[in-house]
Amino acid sequence: MDTSWIDLPTGHPKYIDGCMQFIEFAKQDLVLGKIRCPCKNCKVDKWFPINEVERHILFKGFYKSYKNWIFHGKGDMVQRMFESDGGSTSEGFPGNQSGFIGRDNMGGLLRSAFSVNMPPNCQTFEAQEDDEWIEEPVTYETDVEYDDSTIEEDATYKKLLEASEERLYEGCINFSKLSFLLHLFHLKCMNHWSIESFNMLLKLILDAFPQILDFPSSYYYSKKMIKELGLGYEKIDACPNNCMLYWGEFLEKDKCHVCGTSRWKRTKGMSGDVSDGDTNTLKRSVPAKVMRYFPLIPRLKRIYMSSETAEEMRWHDTERLGEHDKKILRHPSDALAWKAFDERHSDFALDPRSVRLGLASDGFNPYRLMNTSYSTWLVMSIPYNLPPWLCMKPSSFILSTLIPGKTSPGIDIDVYLQPLVHQLKLLWTGVEAFDAFGREKFNLRAALLWTINDFPAYSMLSGLSTKENGYPPDHPYRAQGSMFCEKFGTNEWGEAPSRPSGTDILREQEKVEYVYGNSKAPQKKEVDKEVIMITIITMMSKMKILMVMIRVEIVGMIE
Repeated sequence: MDTSWIDLPTGHPKYIDGCMQFIEFAKQDLVLGKIRCPCKNCKVDKWFPINEVERHILFKGFYKSYKNWIFHGKGDMVQRMFESDGGSTSEGFPGNQSGFIGRDNMGGLLRSAFSVNMPPNCQTFEAQEDDEWIEEPVTYETDVEYDDSTIEEDATYKKLLEASEERLYEGCINFSKLSFLLHLFHLKCMNHWSIESFNMLLKLILDAFPQILDFPSSYYYSKKMIKELGLGYEKIDACPNNCMLYWGEFLEKDKCHVCGTSRWKRTKGMSGDVSDGDTNTLKRSVPAKVMRYFPLIPRLKRIYMSSETAEEMRWHDTERLGEHDKKILRHPSDALAWKAFDERHSDFALDPRSVRLGLASDGFNPYRLMNTSYSTWLVMSIPYNLPPWLCMKPSSFILSTLIPGKTSPGIDIDVYLQPLVHQLKLLWTGVEAFDAFGREKFNLRAALLWTINDFPAYSMLSGLSTKENGYPPDHPYRAQGSMFCEKFGTNEWGEAPSRPSGTDILREQEKVEYVYGNSKAPQKKEVDKEVIMITIITMMSKMKILMVMIRVEIVGMIE
């Protein structure tokens, strides 16, 4: 069937005729008077009556990627596969006998989270010369290429699917148990609720609405349910002196191999217990320092599990400006650095799904108290494939690393970047992922192009000094030190050093052996207690002699 009319404007006569042909074609397999709506907003994911679908495609436009009408006419076989599993595939599916729809597309969320975009027993189709789709059965042995889920993932998916289809209470038409819980968590994050306030709210809701049954009663049980959606984080123990991570080959170590500091916190001894002559004992269950790492690879895979975000990740390629618009810069893909990278690594640029990343890092005080000295550092990744109105939105940022500490890690931040660098190396060669928009597996690759930092963070990440003086000798800033810092600002009259070549820098670094961590700082010398006591006694003796001499002088003056 000719579908070229889909690319025409909505008011074109051929487009209108094509819409009418589609409606007649789709009427062959109505489900309770409804069909999937293929308009550009619904994208074949929502069900409406045939008249409503006709209005959508005539005025909103037809979904241009849907040219092979596998979901309409002569039976929707993908829907049949999901019906056999007891689940629903789209928002508002009329086959849901409970009549529950809800205002959130929880089925779509779960399918994206568990990559259930192609059913495991789905039949393949082969395009013939007459553009007709002929069904060919496929044996179960070949179905593994469509289904990578494990038994545990299947059980988790079915459990969450049941929660998404179960009403919050009898008669509720807007929320399921899962969707209501997700809304509560979203409000907690947006409004910075404490765990205690969240527990109090849950208790109030359950007391006020006793008809809500089998609902989590605390933050702990709620988080256990939400956690099954995936995208968690890893806790990695670290040396308190920023020397190393207990990760990889050092995972089972109990002591830092650089400074010798214990991995565990020291706590006061129980009942006077003493460890190694010290008044404190080691508590092995509590690490001295813990960083949080949010794996990058599963988060990039999750982006491509949704057909909407997978399509938006191609924007930099499909909407790139032509050669006649070289002077316009509206997206990083228009920059010379992006184009030079594509020329140098043509195999990487060949697939528009390859991800270009930016990296940003900065410190903040989580306690919001200016008089409290504490600096937590975070590292975020930014996918630049997205359109300019999305790539710099906070919702598009990917938190990669969270580094706790009372002070900044300084240039030792490299220690905490090891897991991220490891996954970036894997992503350069590629990992297998599923593209929900193209409905195919592909080799997902990623590269780090830029970093976004202020000068202190730039110095930490690059290991370079940012305090060089590059102003001309007669520049007015040289004599305005007090304007930059009123208390400590000084005028600068020194000359900028000559710019070394790459060979010079390499020659200077050949013999450098840098050791990470704060243990390299000179340790304070321990003072002998006996020496202190002798010094105190000597000073007291001198004070007594001085007092006697003063008394003698006073007596002489009186006489």
